[in-house]
Amino acid sequence: MEKKSFKKHLLIAAGIVSTLLGIIGIFIPLLPTTPLLLLAAACFMRSSDRLYTALVRHKVLGLYIKNYIEKKGIPIKIKLFSIALLWVGILSSAIFATDKLWLQLLLISIAVAVSIHIILVRERN
Repeated sequence: MEKKSFKKHLLIAAGIVSTLLGIIGIFIPLLPTTPLLLLAAACFMRSSDRLYTALVRHKVLGLYIKNYIEKKGIPIKIKLFSIALLWVGILSSAIFATDKLWLQLLLISIAVAVSIHIILVRERN
């Protein structure tokens, strides 16, 4: 397989994996949907016009990319829901999954940082 073809197949594989993880991230708040879909779009843009077009024109997934590019915000209901699910997941993990204080503090620090990031993203009406 020539080098150019290998790179194209590698980018397509990375784009597919990123898309699948992005879809999972819609339902699991600890997995960042938009960055994964942006990564998938970048991979497809460099490897497959057909897959790139399908992703950005998708009625659900394409909205994440479009809203990011157009610098649209996040609706307040989504912000509150995301932060609530984030804290339920992090606190559950910190309490039930580990008894190591350093790991519990790390998890809580991550939750604080992600919460601040979500709060600072512009709100959309």
